[in-house]
Amino acid sequence: MRILVKLVIGLLCLLTLPAFAADPEVRTANNGNLVMQDIPPIPAEIVADLNRYQNVRSAAFREWAEDGRSVYISTRFGDVDQIHRVAMPGGARHQITFYDEPVGGVNRQPGGRNIIFTRDAGGSEFSQIFLLDPVDGATTMLTDGESRNGGATWDRDGRRIAYSSTGRNGASNDVWMMDADDPSSARVVLAAPNDYYWDATEFSASGSKVLISNYVSIADSRVNLLDLDTGEITLLAGGQAQPSANFPVAFDDSGDGVWYVTDHGSEFRQLAWQSLAPGSTPEIVTTGIHWDVGGAQISNDRRRIAFTANENGMSRVYLLDTATREYASVGGIPLGLVYGMRFSPDDSQLAMTLNRATAPGDVYVLDLDAAPLQYGKLERWTTSEVGGLDMTQFRAPELVSFPTFDQVDGRPREIPAWVYTPPGKGPFPVVISIHGGPEGQTRPGFSSTYQMWMDKLGVAVVLPNVRGSAGYGKQYLALDNNFKREDSVRDIGALLDWIGTREDLDADRVAVFGGSYGGYMVLASSFHFSDRLKAAVDVVGISNFISFLENTQDYRRNARRAEYGDERDPAMRAHFEKIAPLNNVARIKIPMLIVQGENDPRVPVSESAQVVAALRAQGQSVWYMNALNEGHGYRKKENRDIYQQATVLFFREHLVGDQRQVNRGSGAN
Repeated sequence: MRILVKLVIGLLCLLTLPAFAADPEVRTANNGNLVMQDIPPIPAEIVADLNRYQNVRSAAFREWAEDGRSVYISTRFGDVDQIHRVAMPGGARHQITFYDEPVGGVNRQPGGRNIIFTRDAGGSEFSQIFLLDPVDGATTMLTDGESRNGGATWDRDGRRIAYSSTGRNGASNDVWMMDADDPSSARVVLAAPNDYYWDATEFSASGSKVLISNYVSIADSRVNLLDLDTGEITLLAGGQAQPSANFPVAFDDSGDGVWYVTDHGSEFRQLAWQSLAPGSTPEIVTTGIHWDVGGAQISNDRRRIAFTANENGMSRVYLLDTATREYASVGGIPLGLVYGMRFSPDDSQLAMTLNRATAPGDVYVLDLDAAPLQYGKLERWTTSEVGGLDMTQFRAPELVSFPTFDQVDGRPREIPAWVYTPPGKGPFPVVISIHGGPEGQTRPGFSSTYQMWMDKLGVAVVLPNVRGSAGYGKQYLALDNNFKREDSVRDIGALLDWIGTREDLDADRVAVFGGSYGGYMVLASSFHFSDRLKAAVDVVGISNFISFLENTQDYRRNARRAEYGDERDPAMRAHFEKIAPLNNVARIKIPMLIVQGENDPRVPVSESAQVVAALRAQGQSVWYMNALNEGHGYRKKENRDIYQQATVLFFREHLVGDQRQVNRGSGAN
């Protein structure tokens, strides 16, 4: 019944749009949950041809089991990611959760076997926290079933959890605490002094204090100490007096100081230690690393910290001796991206997820010696399936840079980009894929989508890190803020110029693709460079910053204003009106595919609906797809499969052109 109601509402919404030259052709799939307008039926040969790529899986490390000899991972064997247990390297996966929705954050009870995890419904991101006994599968929902909850962390006794929730008023991201055995004990321990994000990171050994993170924006985040006995909150790092990015890691072994990551006084984020004594200043530890430090995890005995450095998009893993402050990089880890590191209960091993450009994510475990900087072998625990494809045919990207419109030290500023090219000499049609964020960073992780496009469409894929991207220092990060928003779009114009200089790339056949803020970049590029593009794919993109900021969920509005600008300010509002793709639709002259999730709390469905209506009102070709059971992107395989198939069909018709270009790629089938 709920599906039928949603479908009826969705179809009624179509009737409220302006009259078009011709009503859109509407069809549905996946029990009515996927609504498609003017998207042709997908040919059976495309469905069959993409099948192997759409059955590529990945695995991610989530947590150590109580015994310290087995791990919990997440992977997909049905429609969405669920929790599985693996007891040994290469061992079988034993599935523990069986939901229609993917499982989010996972955290095991210290000294016990129980797990807390998060799960939402339909991509709404209003996650609830659940307590799971992984032995018998018994599950209890701990939160209210209505508010948005996350970031749950146990105290060191494994009795209480602290977490972030909007339960008080629906907008404030407060810090709550409860006894996990008594959900009725839930109470606010920190009512957010501002409407930004407040999260608990770690309890002190005594359980009387909690490290708190307060996120305002990518350039302004703060470390606080909450005294649970008095309710007093003390600012330790960051704040209006010294705006900087600061992220708490852990208390030190004595409890008299804290470890955190900061970019205060530096272009890049570094690992620091600071005493809790009043007036203390940070001791910057990783001064020799001139890249962003992140992913820091402290061992259970507090003797060492594992962290990563983002070196031009690649991850390098380090171990640090907390007593001597010495640190050293870990050799023998394949070049790629490392996430989710965590020490085993006895600190003898370090688990991680490793993702490489030519291999999907899998779980690896590093043996550790007694000395904090010593380590042994790295062992692979999972081997994710790749749909029977030949992995030796997967293509790795090339790191390039291209000059843009402004200068640094008298020379054109260089914009970094990753370039995937299929086998052969070209010239290849090009898809420019633009990351979201806007503070995101395209890194060379595995993408079955890009591998599929190269193989099945014969296209090159270019992934620029335009100004405003993370990973290249604070100055670069701030280059697109507020009134400088369209400077990042100008970087795409410079990229089009650069494509024209490459003999292996076809400057006459270029499309743009992107999601979320990347979707805004797609729409903006489409009206600025319509004469230089062939097609565009916008996934959950922003079409007008004013309507976006007015309609995004209350709990995230101020954080977005901190990045984009405040639409209530008359000057900024006028600027938003000027640059809005919705107000420049008349300049878009290329076919578009627009993809949306009905339950998107970040970029509301109205952002896509209004630009689709405007494009159709001027007779423009637009394919529109809306999933009624998805949010900010598609997480369910059945929806994602059709979306990918439609994208390939769209590129075949509007970018590649000559069908002899198709299926002439690597032959990975």
